[in-house]
Amino acid sequence: MRELEAMSGAVRRRGWTASQGHFLRRVLGAAALLCAGAAAWVPAQAWAESDAVKELAAPAPIQLPLKPSPEFARFPRYAGMLGARQIVLRLGAKTDDPSGVHGEYQYTDSGEVILIAGDRDGDTLEVEESNDGTHITGNWVGRFAADGSVAGERMNVDDSNPQPFDLKRLAAGQAVPAAGAPAVAAIAAKKAAAAPRDPVGGAAAPPHGASAAAAGGHPVGGVSNLQTGE
Repeated sequence: MRELEAMSGAVRRRGWTASQGHFLRRVLGAAALLCAGAAAWVPAQAWAESDAVKELAAPAPIQLPLKPSPEFARFPRYAGMLGARQIVLRLGAKTDDPSGVHGEYQYTDSGEVILIAGDRDGDTLEVEESNDGTHITGNWVGRFAADGSVAGERMNVDDSNPQPFDLKRLAAGQAVPAAGAPAVAAIAAKKAAAAPRDPVGGAAAPPHGASAAAAGGHPVGGVSNLQTGE
């Protein structure tokens, strides 16, 4: 305001016309408005730039349901049973943590993907899982064997409902075994081990009366060691 009064005095002293004085005041007023606008614009621009930086720095939102991640595609694979369902686990070391491991596992029947992360200390595996990338949905405690397989238990967050897991490491390019194949092989092995064996040759002993049928005769009077030819 003092600047405007000083300019008005200069107008009177220099003999400028009133219209020229009014024009000068309008120019000064416009300049003042521009300065005020510039002062208001700078914080707004800085605020907009700050939001843009935050948006770029924030992680991308997780898309649900989870899909297999390309990041874990190069990790070793383990296949086997978690409870009564078959899964394929991809597990590898973290780049920023010497003892840290992370990855994902997928149910072969439904395709559901679960994220997993935790620690491996020697042969001991302790990890947590999440079905949405945010909330912990379970805990795993297991141990690696000399052949690279890993077995243990998976529990809910409150350690309830323990389920056994037994996973075999797959070779590069190896197909995932059919669901239940290990169980079928185990049952067959148990049956073979339980079958009676001939004490001389070690072969399984034939059922009662089978040797007579194989020799082409038949028991006489119900006594199996007496036979007649056909």
